[in-house]
Amino acid sequence: MKAYQLGSQNGLESLTLVERDMPVAGPGEAVLKVKYVCLNNRDLQILEGRYGPKKAEDRIPFSEGVGEVVSLGEGAAGIAVGDRAILAHFVSWIDGPFEMRYFGADLGTNLDGWMAEYVKVPAAALVKVPDNLSDVAAAPLAAASLTAWHAVVEVGQVRAGDLVVALGTGGVAMAALQIAKANGAFVAITSSSDEKLEQARKLGAGYTVNYATHPDWAAELQRQTGGRGADIVVETGGQHTLPQSINACAVNARVVIIGVGSADGPLPNYGGIIGKNITLKGIAEGSRAMLARMVRAMEATGFAPVVDRVFSFDEAVAACQYLKSGAHLGKVLIKAS
Repeated sequence: MKAYQLGSQNGLESLTLVERDMPVAGPGEAVLKVKYVCLNNRDLQILEGRYGPKKAEDRIPFSEGVGEVVSLGEGAAGIAVGDRAILAHFVSWIDGPFEMRYFGADLGTNLDGWMAEYVKVPAAALVKVPDNLSDVAAAPLAAASLTAWHAVVEVGQVRAGDLVVALGTGGVAMAALQIAKANGAFVAITSSSDEKLEQARKLGAGYTVNYATHPDWAAELQRQTGGRGADIVVETGGQHTLPQSINACAVNARVVIIGVGSADGPLPNYGGIIGKNITLKGIAEGSRAMLARMVRAMEATGFAPVVDRVFSFDEAVAACQYLKSGAHLGKVLIKAS
């Protein structure tokens, strides 16, 4: 089969197209024919050698996609040949609270990922894609969308009428917008692009702030909301945006910190955390059980990820370059078959 490998991890051009043996399903495993691969910011960090220690050069990268089950190993259950399926990239996190050991089985880092014509995964981790979801809608679900679901629903405990703030217009932010709207919440989006903010408004954002023209974007958001502030903040910016996220909060807000962005910046406003009784919680993607709940909600409500652009299998490097450019709004996909 055709597959890509990480290579030297000195830049996006390290991504190398090779021929690999077809994977064979062992006990409890499934082999999927890959239909679409979805790119995430951490995939770029890995290729550039910025995501912890460098990985094996022959590792097949990328942590998210959708495929069709073509074979099952002995004892594999809960899925059938012919089913379309997805899975969270922490493949051993089936249910319950997060544990550090889940980092030990991670698609695209220490396990081969999706950037191939076929992928082998634990069958127990798979979630069947319902018939009313297309492959394009399903491909971006198990990383950015699941992270947004974890933030807004599982941790944020969103309720109708809440105000959810999402930073930026990337995959997590756009998924948070749609998940929040599906739950009857108001949404605010920040961006440095007026064009992207206009698109966010068309997708249902009730409040938008350009942080390039309003560097104190939290104050501008408080002004727009009449001082109400945010009940949930999906914090994707990093440590340098955290103080403003706290300033944007209402009393008893939940700030959910996601592992992307810069770790450099001023310390948070601790007085604001205590004075407003704010909860700060870091999260890492989500479990299979969370993914199944999100897919069920999508089946019921019809919300789907925003897809910006689809590249061909041979354009994998160009797809990475496009994602890094920041020109996208929503998700960038690669069509594998």
